[in-house]
Amino acid sequence: MHHLRCISPVDNSVYLERALAGEAEIRVALDRAASAQRAWRLTPLIERIAIVHRAVEFFAERKDRLAEEICWMMGRPIRFAPGEIDGFAERASAMADIAEEALADIQLSAKPGFSRFIRREPLGISLVIAPWNYPYLTAVNAVVPSILAGNAVILKHSAQTPLCAERMVEAFREAGLPYGVFQFLHLNHAYTQRLACAEEIQHIAFTGSVEAGANLERTVAGRFIQVGLELGGKDPAYVREDADLQLAVEAIVDGAFFNSGQSCCGIERVYVQEKLFDEFVERAVALVGKYQLGRPDDPDTTLGPLVRAEAADRVRVQIDEAVAEGAKTHLSTSDSPLDKRGTQYLAPQLLTGVRQKMRLMREESFGPVLGVQKVHDDGEALEFMNNSQFGLTAAIFSQDEEVALAIGDHLQVGTVFLNRCDYLDPELAWTGVKRSGRGCTLSRIGFEQLTRPKSFHFKI
Repeated sequence: MHHLRCISPVDNSVYLERALAGEAEIRVALDRAASAQRAWRLTPLIERIAIVHRAVEFFAERKDRLAEEICWMMGRPIRFAPGEIDGFAERASAMADIAEEALADIQLSAKPGFSRFIRREPLGISLVIAPWNYPYLTAVNAVVPSILAGNAVILKHSAQTPLCAERMVEAFREAGLPYGVFQFLHLNHAYTQRLACAEEIQHIAFTGSVEAGANLERTVAGRFIQVGLELGGKDPAYVREDADLQLAVEAIVDGAFFNSGQSCCGIERVYVQEKLFDEFVERAVALVGKYQLGRPDDPDTTLGPLVRAEAADRVRVQIDEAVAEGAKTHLSTSDSPLDKRGTQYLAPQLLTGVRQKMRLMREESFGPVLGVQKVHDDGEALEFMNNSQFGLTAAIFSQDEEVALAIGDHLQVGTVFLNRCDYLDPELAWTGVKRSGRGCTLSRIGFEQLTRPKSFHFKI
């Protein structure tokens, strides 16, 4: 296949086509990147930071056009799509603001007769492989800090969202980033693997499925390079007896159904203390029932299609299996005429009577569905929350910060939330455990993955 075709989930039309790069284009991109990076790493950090801030301004100025492209490429409702551009600007600006401190030399205590310090050196060329579900937010996590750290970046975006790579590179070029420091390549799977094996690539940031992450690790085994893997989750929420119920319902429903549930850190399973269970379910069902499934280019739509019909049918199978095993659905799909098997349009659903062994509660759904289970106490909730092959985030809803902290200490996840969910604070480390991946982006710690320490030990 020499062409990439982006099929829009809005109406299955071909939204755009692009020629795919091959051996020659990869070689040119690597040579350019290597040459540009030699000069870029010597560019004062203050200049790198200024270019990032300018690029963010150029990018934000085009918010409406970029939002419309997101809507057509991956199906997010047009009323929500501009929010991703704001998120991009927030994260990029935050990383630029902490870059000076994060990348500074590490000074040691004075030792007479010696000068000793640790410098953070850029790695070289970063390959960033980004997915379609949050095309700008997933890419910005690695692209911007990598550029700030003095690396060159080659961005390979999903075949579903190729324009996102082009738009990001465009904004940075206009902001004065030297040619070759940041490039994109549209690649098929085989050529992506070949690029990952290129000697010049010293760092890979990948966001995608567990299977694809495992394949990538195998592909680059023995290369001794930094590989960051963000591979998704099955994130739980726990509603304690002392929770502010309305706040919990609103946050969890939004965290589960925003972006049609296509979020690696979206809420996919909920454990509610038995005293609050019935009222939680009643209020949550009422709120989920207000979602308007429709074409994402319609401003009234609050729930768009999934990215592809196969993705929606996978969720349907999980729901069908759960029902066959005794779970109960709480929402009728008859109010959503677009919801048809074999299409990407899927009405939202909430289920009770779910159990841990159901696929709905174990495997990533990545769709607008939520299983709600009753628990007796903190111990049982903790056991259920940790009983997962994933460990990206977990949310606790409670008014007791001390108890939440005690529970959080035992949770096997990268981020513990209290009274919120499904949000990345760019000053905090974004990381996962178990099959959610490894490595870290964002925060000061994120810069450590994009640099190598070099020690200076001078006797003077």
